[in-house]
Amino acid sequence: MTGWNADTGAGPLGEGAVTVVDGSSFCISSANGDMHPERPHGVFFEDTRFISRWNLLVNDGPVEPLSSRVHEPFRALFVGRAKRSDGRADSPLVVERERVVGAGIREDITVRNYSREPAVCSIGLTVETDFADLFEVKDGRARITGQQSRTTGPGSLTIESTGKGAPRRVTVRAPDASFSQDELRYMVVIPPRSSWSRRIVVTPGFDAGESADPFSREVSAASTAAAKRYQEWSEFTPVLHVEDEGTERILGRSRDDLGSLRIFDPKHPGRAVLAAGTPWFMALFGRDALLTSYMTMLVDPSLALGTLRTLAELQGTTVNPLTEEEPGRIPHEVRHGATMRLALSGGNAYYGTADATPLFVTLLGEVSRWGLGTDILRSLLPNADRALDWITQFGDRDGDGFVEYARATDRGLINQGWKDSWDGINFADGGLAEAPIALCEVQGYVYSAFISRAVLALDTGDPELAEHWRKRAATLKKRFNELFWLPDRGYYAVALDRHKRPVDACTSNMGHCLWSGIVDDEKAPLVAERLMSQEMFSGWGIRTLASDMGAFNPVSYHNGSVWPHDNALIAAGLMRHGFVKEAQRVASAMLEAADYFDGRLPELFCGFDRRAYAQPVPYPTACSPQAWAAGTPVLLMRILLRLDPYLTTNDVWLAPVFPKDFGDFEAHNVPIGTSHVSIRVSRGEVTIEGLPPGIRLHREARSPLADIINHAGSGPRADTGIASE
Repeated sequence: MTGWNADTGAGPLGEGAVTVVDGSSFCISSANGDMHPERPHGVFFEDTRFISRWNLLVNDGPVEPLSSRVHEPFRALFVGRAKRSDGRADSPLVVERERVVGAGIREDITVRNYSREPAVCSIGLTVETDFADLFEVKDGRARITGQQSRTTGPGSLTIESTGKGAPRRVTVRAPDASFSQDELRYMVVIPPRSSWSRRIVVTPGFDAGESADPFSREVSAASTAAAKRYQEWSEFTPVLHVEDEGTERILGRSRDDLGSLRIFDPKHPGRAVLAAGTPWFMALFGRDALLTSYMTMLVDPSLALGTLRTLAELQGTTVNPLTEEEPGRIPHEVRHGATMRLALSGGNAYYGTADATPLFVTLLGEVSRWGLGTDILRSLLPNADRALDWITQFGDRDGDGFVEYARATDRGLINQGWKDSWDGINFADGGLAEAPIALCEVQGYVYSAFISRAVLALDTGDPELAEHWRKRAATLKKRFNELFWLPDRGYYAVALDRHKRPVDACTSNMGHCLWSGIVDDEKAPLVAERLMSQEMFSGWGIRTLASDMGAFNPVSYHNGSVWPHDNALIAAGLMRHGFVKEAQRVASAMLEAADYFDGRLPELFCGFDRRAYAQPVPYPTACSPQAWAAGTPVLLMRILLRLDPYLTTNDVWLAPVFPKDFGDFEAHNVPIGTSHVSIRVSRGEVTIEGLPPGIRLHREARSPLADIINHAGSGPRADTGIASE
């Protein structure tokens, strides 16, 4: 079976591959705009490939690529040179292909004749579809299954399939073209110094008909649904200005990518969540959406609200070993492909993750503290309590106080933390850990969830409930530091295995423990030192696995590579514990690496040492754009600002610690509560404008929320809403 338990590897996209994306719709092609079925190319919609071959031939030859550029995340322009009809060299025929993705694609093909003579051109476009599931394409196993019917009409070709799953169809519309079973063609004469253009529209559909928001042939690219959503996002979200032009470009790229990765539920068109990343994860992933929403609070807290409300509706209600659903559990991913629906007996949600459920509670607290949607947040408290019930009843499988995972079906994920590749959790000698496995960072997330619920209880006037969860958090922290700490190594075990043995590999996971607050204060300096050691810090970022470990491989997915989101959360943990220089160093390394990726951090890159490699080495099949990676520069700015709103108590903390060479920083239209503020940092001077009346501004770092709980009885608390970590 394909899907969530498939290997993490994927076939190469090919050199110069171009991706355009709009929510769950995306298109991948070669540098000249062509798509080839033997590669992971095509037009994808709702986890199905609706176009597998899309090859433009001019005078029976392919277009030679000259340039390709993605103008906006959903729109690309390809420029190439076409073959002359007489076969002579130095052709005067230039081909432009403007492609816009949405519910399908729209492509404007223009052929320009720079000759002083008329040009006779045969222009053909070969079209094929295999209606393959996304994971079949990813794994290189896509093939045409079932029967296909092809219907040609005036200016159109419709291909339908009645294979596995629901019937699917794709319609290609091209005015004045002559169609055969797999090709559309034009025979034209282009006058001297003139051009010829046609617009071609591809519309996918399932048994219920064509997709929503089909392209209109008459609407300009700037007026498509994708363009309108992009424009609204650009106008709504804050603009972050940095004196360093490279950093400002990176922040702008992140903002654009986050906007393009939003997906919308047709039942709730105003509610957005973030897809995990293109090309293989253009769907809702619980862990990814929760963490990215946290990472991007500075630019759009409404993403967190949308994520919480959507995941609450999908929260588990029953025990189903096939999908690993359990009451209160937050799903791992939601898919629409035919193979996935068959694997889930008609459903589309898979629940095999250990961390999404505690992260749900933590994010609820974060959104509350930001002062947003009090009524909505109160309505989600029962979901938070059901999530905590899952943690204590299902997540803690053996009653030892730790959340473990072990898949309930051989179709499920072997590893169910963020390092979910089959070999992602291993001992120092390289041996694999066996489930049930209790991950160190998951215990940190659970600790954060307990603290968050305690603060939520305080803010809603329930001190007894707050004390219950405070005690649970304190007990968990004590046991964690007793059983996960490796005193002879000076770091935390990545996990406990089925025999409760510490899995002693040195990994980046312990950096998440700094972020969550579960690390004892006296151990934090040793953790920070190890994370910044030569074995862990490559110079471009902190590796997932130390270079002196048995399973280290700098070109692996989870065993020595560098993940931007991982580094951002570690930087947040370092800053939380007062390791300012270390956090600055990680942030600077990430931004420097982004420069080498055209301003866009990928999902991951290789973990080679910077002293040996003058630039970061790309990981061959990394997703890009990817939500976590796009959120990384945004979170780094918040970390360096040390910005912490806590509107429940009418407090905001702001104490910037930008590196000396960073320059001035400005942010306008930053949403905090129901207000929008402006922040300026210039030569050590910090100003903030637009805070709501009555808000106290603290020009220092905020204390941990656990300390706030411990001192809750020292004075009155404002009862203006609910708040959390």
